[in-house]
Formats: sequence, C-alpha cells, structure tokens
Amino acid sequence: MVLLLVNPETWTWANTWTVTGLGFGIVLVLLFALVFILMFFGWIMQKATAPKAPKAPKEDKPAPKASAPSAEPTDEGTKVAIAMSLAKAGDEDIAAIAYALYLAQNKKHDIPTAMISLHKHETAWNEKSVGMNNVGF
Repeated sequence: MVLLLVNPETWTWANTWTVTGLGFGIVLVLLFALVFILMFFGWIMQKATAPKAPKAPKEDKPAPKASAPSAEPTDEGTKVAIAMSLAKAGDEDIAAIAYALYLAQNKKHDIPTAMISLHKHETAWNEKSVGMNNVGF
C-alpha cells in the first residue's frame, strides 16, 4: 500500500483532478496495450493455423479414378447376413432399407439448415403456482 503524504493546506482541487486523470489515463493505456497484445496473438495464431497449399504431384501421371462401390457384396458372409436379415424383415423394414440404399447410392443426404426454432409450450413446469417466488400466496 502506498501512503501519500499530503499537506492539506497546500492540496487543491487541481491536484485532485491531476491524480484522478493520471490514474484514469494509466488504466486506458494499459487497456489499449492489452487489446493490441491480444490482437497480435490472434494474428500469430491465424498465421500458424492457416491451411497450406497442397503440393503439386511430381509426376504427370493422372490420378487413379475411384471406382464406385458395387451393388453386389463380395463377401459370402455378408451375402448370408443380408439374406437372413431380409427373411426376418417386414414390408416396412424392406422399404426403409431400400430407401436408405437409394439415398446412399445417389448421394442424397440431409443438409442441416443451422436454424434453431424455439416454441414456447405450456406444461406444469411453467405454472406460476409451483414457482419458487410466489408473491401473494
């Protein structure tokens, strides 16, 4: 703790405002310094995590094309498992499997909209009579 020895006879309002202004100025300068330091760290992290350009292949050979998955399973155990599953499945199950295969083969997937919708619904939890701060009861 800093003890300032102040003579009350010579201390004026000008001295009071000077000390107040200096304290406020020091706080602002340190605040701006902190903001610039944090901006500098952000700039460093952005440079460090920036994606690097992929290197070009050295050879001029064309890349091998990915073959589409065949509709026919190649493993004998897989064929038996599919046959057993379809034998036990009902009509709705077969329809769901067929639709899932259709979507997978045609690359159609759900695309989320990133939209959140909140709807207020009345339940017993919303009632005023069961609240913790029941004024008037």
